[in-house]
Amino acid sequence: MKLSLSVRVAESFRNKRIIDIDLPDLAAIAQNAGYEALCMRASMVGIHSPPGQVASVRSTLDAFGLPVSMATGDFAVPENGEEGPGCLRSITPHLDLAENLGCDLLRICMKTEADIPFAQKASDEAGERNIRLAHQSHTRSLFETVEGSLDVLQKVNRPNFGIIYEPANLALCNQDYGPETLKAFEPYLFNVYLQNHVPDPDGDMPMTTWIQGPIHSTLRPLEEPGGIDFESVFQGLKTIGYNGYVTLHQAFKGDLLPEDAALRSAEFLKAWMA
Repeated sequence: MKLSLSVRVAESFRNKRIIDIDLPDLAAIAQNAGYEALCMRASMVGIHSPPGQVASVRSTLDAFGLPVSMATGDFAVPENGEEGPGCLRSITPHLDLAENLGCDLLRICMKTEADIPFAQKASDEAGERNIRLAHQSHTRSLFETVEGSLDVLQKVNRPNFGIIYEPANLALCNQDYGPETLKAFEPYLFNVYLQNHVPDPDGDMPMTTWIQGPIHSTLRPLEEPGGIDFESVFQGLKTIGYNGYVTLHQAFKGDLLPEDAALRSAEFLKAWMA
C-alpha cells in the first residue's frame, strides 16, 4: 500500500472551493511527512484551470517527486449535488486534465439509474486513454450502500470503472465496512479514502442520508479512539492483498497546525499499513 494525501486537507473546512494552503506548501508538508502522492481536487486545479496553471501544478509536483494518485476535475463531483453526474456527460475535459497531470484515475459522481449508460460511455472513452473512473462510497448517491454499490458496478460492467472505498461514509449510512465488504469490493477497488467521521447523536455535524435520513455526526482526529475501526479496515485490506493508494481525506478543522496533523496522520496510517 502507498500513502497519499488529499488536497481536501488544504481546503477551508467550511468551503471546499477555497484553498487555505498553497500547493508548494502542501507538497512540502506531504513530502516531509512521508506521503508518496497527492490526491488532486478542483480547488487546486480542475477542468476550469487554464493550461498554464495545470502545467505549473504538474511541474511543482514533479519537483517534489509526488505523483497524482487521483484527480477530481470539478467542484460538482465532491459537492455531490444534482450537477455532480455532469462529468459523465462531458468526460473529455476530465480525461485531458488527468492526462496532463500524469494521473490514471478520475473520481466521478452518480445520482440516479439514468447515469449508468453515461458511466458506460465515459468509461469506454477513458479506457481508450488508459484512464480509470471511480465513484466514492458516499451519502446521497448510488454508492450509499454496499448492495447498491455492487449493483451499479455490475451494471456499468467496465474493467476501468470501480469504487473508492470510504468506510466513514459507509458508517454514516449504517453499513458494514469491514473485511466482508472489502472482499465484495475487491474486483472493483481502485482507491481507499480514510477519515474519522462517524455517526454521533451528540455530534455537531448534521448530515443527510437517503437510507438513514438526517443524522448527526462527529469528525474526530484520525488517531482518536471511538470512531472508525481502523483495525477492521486494514485487516480487510490485507486479506484481499490491496496494494494501491491509501489516501488521507481528513479535514483538519484547525485543531492542529497542518504540518503536525499531516505528520501524526501519516504515522498513524503507516503503523496500520506495515
